[in-house]
This record gives sequence, C-alpha cells and structure tokens, in this order.
Amino acid sequence: MSKARSPVQDPSEDTMVAREVLGTNALDGHKRSMITRLRRIEGQLRGVQNMVEQDAGCEAVAQQIAAARRALDRAFYEMVACAMEAELDGANSLVSAKAAGAHVARILAKYG
Repeated sequence: MSKARSPVQDPSEDTMVAREVLGTNALDGHKRSMITRLRRIEGQLRGVQNMVEQDAGCEAVAQQIAAARRALDRAFYEMVACAMEAELDGANSLVSAKAAGAHVARILAKYG
C-alpha cells in the first residue's frame, strides 16, 4: 500500500493526475495559500521564541503558543481538504470515489 501524498508536496504521478483533473491554477492556488499560511505560522513561532528569550509572562507565551497551534491545525485541515478534493476529483466511478474517501478518512484517523 502506498503512502498518502499531497498533490502539492512533490512532482509525482499523483501531482500530474491532479493537475489534469483540477487544473494547474487550482493546485497553484492551494500551494500559494499553504505557503502563505505556513510562513505566517513560522512568524508566530519566532515571536513566541522571542517572548521566551525576553522572559515574557507564562500566560502570554501560552496564549501565543495556543494561537500558533490553532493556526497549524487549520493548515492541516486545509491540506486534508486539498487531498480530499484531488482524490475525489480523480475518481472515475463510485467505487473509486468510496476508496478515495476511505483513504482520506485513514489520513484523518492517523494524523488528525
């Protein structure tokens, strides 16, 4: 059984199929959105690190860590939604759509 790959992560065969199905613009839009979101989270984490280095209060640091964690969760679910869209759009029958849905469910159960 192969590992799940997002069409945004690597130029694999899955990416080529997803690009044909979704179109290059849709995947590029997902990719740009994800990169922007991850850069924002990276900035939040740098801010938390600076707060710790400057001996900020524990509650203030905890609040910022919680905010970064929520942002990372949103990025995760956006990535799962992208994977689901690519999997389902690539399905050419009800059976393959159900298999794609089961695959995404396993991803959520494993990582979510």
